[in-house]
Amino acid sequence: MITFSELSPKKRAFLTGTILLTCTGLACRVLGFFYRIFLSRTIGAEGLGIYNMVHPIFGICFALCAGSIQTALSQHIASHIARGRSIFRTGIVISMTMSFVLAYLICRHADFLATAVLMEPRCALYLPLIGISVPFAAFHACINGYYYGMQKSHVPAFSQVVEQIIRMAAVFLVASSWLRSGRTITVMLAAYGHLIGEAASAAFTFLCLLLFPPQAEKPATGFFASGTAAPLMALALPLMGNRLVLNLLSSAEAIWIPSRLQMSGLKPSEAFSIYGVLTGMALPFILFPSAITNSLAVLLLPSVAKDQAEGRKGSIAASISLSLRYSLYMGILCIGIFTLFGEELGYGVFCDPDAGRFIRILAWLCPFLYLATTMGSILNGLGQTRTTFLQNTACLLLRIAFVLFGIPWFGILAYLWGMLASELLLALLHLFSLKKRIAFAWNAWDMVIKPAALLLIAIGIHYFTLGLFPSPGKLPLFVETAIQILFLCFCYGGLLLVFHFARRGRDQLARCLKHSIEKSR
Repeated sequence: MITFSELSPKKRAFLTGTILLTCTGLACRVLGFFYRIFLSRTIGAEGLGIYNMVHPIFGICFALCAGSIQTALSQHIASHIARGRSIFRTGIVISMTMSFVLAYLICRHADFLATAVLMEPRCALYLPLIGISVPFAAFHACINGYYYGMQKSHVPAFSQVVEQIIRMAAVFLVASSWLRSGRTITVMLAAYGHLIGEAASAAFTFLCLLLFPPQAEKPATGFFASGTAAPLMALALPLMGNRLVLNLLSSAEAIWIPSRLQMSGLKPSEAFSIYGVLTGMALPFILFPSAITNSLAVLLLPSVAKDQAEGRKGSIAASISLSLRYSLYMGILCIGIFTLFGEELGYGVFCDPDAGRFIRILAWLCPFLYLATTMGSILNGLGQTRTTFLQNTACLLLRIAFVLFGIPWFGILAYLWGMLASELLLALLHLFSLKKRIAFAWNAWDMVIKPAALLLIAIGIHYFTLGLFPSPGKLPLFVETAIQILFLCFCYGGLLLVFHFARRGRDQLARCLKHSIEKSR
């Protein structure tokens, strides 16, 4: 068995970065659950729905001035490490200029955006706070892109935790102050939390950039090195266009869901409540394990870009196979967890039976969602941004078709079916595109059938153990469910390890026998 010290420096950095991002990502998800529980019990499901309605505006702005430039910085710096600081300076000036313009437009036209775009006038009150947060988000996104490009993920990882902790602390303090003064808690509390979190993350990453810069190089004669803007924007503009179109489609989807729910016969308050339960309660559970695949995806892009620049196709193929294997392992486990314990999780955490029902249906989304995340990142690292854009657009249009034509007849279930169909299609399209470009190893038995069979065995062990040692029933429902989930994960992971080492032992024995036969000859 290969030890950590025997790995190459590149693989050690990649593994360490993945573990660090995963741990901090999971910590943020856990903190985020407590935050969402607090919000659901202070502003209610309808308030969550209204708060989530303003996020499409932020998402569009982030796609324009932050997300695309962060990805371009990460990819370009990874291929030109010696000029990393100059590329970063160029990117941050472009990003901040755009972000201030967008922030001004949101604050200036909040009423128009709320009424004509979001089709919910109540959102106008919260849009200025969302607009002010855009420059902070752009600032820390560029710094994160710089660190990712240099393959140093510690600052981006910890900035997530800092952002979540400060947001929660600030919201709790504001809520306590409002309650003491007799002021009613509204959605404005969540909007303040969003702004404070973005500002805290920007301050933290800036402090780290001053104290722990990711690159030690001789200072350039000027602020920018010549020739950095054009290649950076050549990478950023296609990503910007892609993300803008995708965010516009996602925003249209989010805006249309409540109105289509009303067409199905629900009152406005009921429509926003269901939308809040779905986006603020059920989906966070489904996306919780994606902290692992998101961390993997963030680090895969610069790693694959560097491998391609150096012509190492074998390393890219190994990255694809590894990502494919573990995305499926985790996705199959999540199907078991959310189908078995979805109702208990929804009711135990949010006291809402609809949340549990949505979780059980969306459980089947997990393998395809995790696959699409990692495979899409690899395609982007290979420079296939046009391919990922077209495939994401096609799948979003499929989902929107379910929203427009399915929800009025079948209610929110039509949207859940649309999510399953679109993520399945997206994962298959990404895999097909990668297979055409890189010959990577794929084994259906090892990656699908074996983990599915081991999951069934683990579920059997869980129920057998539960029969021998029934629950005393004195623990809170969520704590009891969490213990059962951890036991199921332990059984599943243990079985995977047993089969992994058994196969490794058989391979070693076969090699020894082959060597002995050849030696005897």
